[in-house]
Amino acid sequence: MGYRIAVIGAGQITEGHLMAMNELQDRLKPVAIADIRIDRAEQLSETYGMIAYEDYREMVLREKPDIVVITLPHHLHMEAAIFCAEAGCHILLEKPMALNAKQCDDIMDAVRHNNVRLMVGHTQHFLAENMAAKKFIKNEAKRLGQLVMMNDTRHKAYYNTDRPAWFLDKQRAGGGILFNLGSHSIDRLMWFGNARIVKVRASISHYGPAGDVEGSGVVFLENESGVPSTIVQSGYEGVPGNELELIFTEAMMKVIPGKGVWLSRNGVYEQIPVPREDSPFVLQFRELLASIEGEREPECSMDYSRDVIAVLDGIYRSHELKAEVKISTPMLSEELGHI
Repeated sequence: MGYRIAVIGAGQITEGHLMAMNELQDRLKPVAIADIRIDRAEQLSETYGMIAYEDYREMVLREKPDIVVITLPHHLHMEAAIFCAEAGCHILLEKPMALNAKQCDDIMDAVRHNNVRLMVGHTQHFLAENMAAKKFIKNEAKRLGQLVMMNDTRHKAYYNTDRPAWFLDKQRAGGGILFNLGSHSIDRLMWFGNARIVKVRASISHYGPAGDVEGSGVVFLENESGVPSTIVQSGYEGVPGNELELIFTEAMMKVIPGKGVWLSRNGVYEQIPVPREDSPFVLQFRELLASIEGEREPECSMDYSRDVIAVLDGIYRSHELKAEVKISTPMLSEELGHI
């Protein structure tokens, strides 16, 4: 039979989760989907054989799913996650975990009090290129030398007309490109650096044609191992880009999701093999199930994901103060080394 699973939210990301459930039908049984746009919920329910609801609370109480996937706008994450935890459901919560670290703490309290598992959907951990690069670094650490610097760059037209309006409303989204896409960059820097971020200095621009969120930003970060990093993001018109550069004492590595991984030890980049993997959505479901059945914290745990939000809090505070800000979070670095 597998685990009964329900989905809250029928937005752009939802179908990726539903397709993954179909691939894992020996483990997962989709039973229902809820969205305030009932027509969208009904459309997906017909395609994937589920019951459609307009109210997710009614759905959870009536269907009693084992697992709930939450794909709501950011400002609704805390309320929905706490409700599902109190109903006894395990949770896959889309990133970012919440609007701020305090909301993350409230979610964590509810999850622990009700003895359920929660995993945040930081899919960077499950992209084939990132996985290949992470494994290569682990296996070839001596040949690469010491990690001395990381640079994460992202350029994407953030104000495109098909972006839902709530993404450009700070009260609902939490922020702009740095909050939404920057959470991916922070995640990558923490994961590849195997260390928490402890300091940030940020400068943000607000030149967007709509909304009240930032459209670009530059962030200098330092992790607890002393490794400096940068995040550069822009949401204006131009050539799209999504790249992580890792600089070691004996080599350089370039990771571009969807394209490949390159390594340079002699001044020239050469592409390294990237094994084909299942979709990130399938892999993160498998990780959540392993966590539930093994009674262990999952990859992208609550503590780890709270750290990402704490860094985002620090970025906005740094820009406001025009000063470096220290990040104080309770998570241990050992968790970051888990693959």
